[in-house]
Amino acid sequence: MSFTTRVVGQPDTLDYRLFIEKNGTPVSPFHDIPLFADEAKGIYNMVVEIPRWTNAKMEISKEDSLNPIKQDTKKGKLRYVRNAFPHHGYIWNYGALPQTWEDPSHTNSDTKCVGDDDPIDVCEIGEAVGYAGQVKQVKILGVMALIDEGETDWKILAIDVNDPLASKMNDVEDIERFMPGLLHATNEWFRIYKIPDGKPENQFAFGGEAKNRTYAVEIVKETADAWANLISGKSSANKIALANTQLNNASTISGAAADDVAAGGVRQSAPATDQSLHKWFFISGSKI
Repeated sequence: MSFTTRVVGQPDTLDYRLFIEKNGTPVSPFHDIPLFADEAKGIYNMVVEIPRWTNAKMEISKEDSLNPIKQDTKKGKLRYVRNAFPHHGYIWNYGALPQTWEDPSHTNSDTKCVGDDDPIDVCEIGEAVGYAGQVKQVKILGVMALIDEGETDWKILAIDVNDPLASKMNDVEDIERFMPGLLHATNEWFRIYKIPDGKPENQFAFGGEAKNRTYAVEIVKETADAWANLISGKSSANKIALANTQLNNASTISGAAADDVAAGGVRQSAPATDQSLHKWFFISGSKI
């Protein structure tokens, strides 16, 4: 599948919206993009919301028609993450798995907390820096369970299948083997990133431990089942926009939503960058 992006408004403004298109047709990154790129091989689609090293808190908008990516706000002001030393911005390509939903009415049996009402988050740890709206194909390695204001906020750990290390990394212990220190840095980042804004340290379930791939895949399946209930009307959508352009078996398909997007904005192609500049070197790691 060929995905491109269409931008409406200027970055760092309240009007900015980034829409995703499939073969020229606007789609919802929440509902239209399949969860699996290759289910038999365990390869998932991931939508990049925030490229590594950047600070703007971008996210798939649940409320806007076709769920474009926009910058989160609080009290009418754009949100950014601070640089909590030694980290700069987000330390992975951060995004979400499409066709997943953390149901706020469901209490997880392990965390004892409800879902956070969002698609499940992904930290993609490969060396290439992505771009907002990019659809990456990733393999799942593990998961952490952040507890944010009484809600379970799962953080899937994954790697781009095209990364040079992807063939060597198959489970959570491989992260420490080939990227020593990254699991610790990930835990630290999520614990402290709100402190510069005057908020308390975040907490984790499981004592901050990253659970393995098998556990992570089960969590993704749980959230995929929850999304299926959402899009079919079995679960209450509340303010979530369900409009889509590809789900032919759903009552929420909307050609009008696509027409509205196609009427404005500027189509963008993938940026060309020298990815060798962004490679992370884990000096103390195993020889590869």
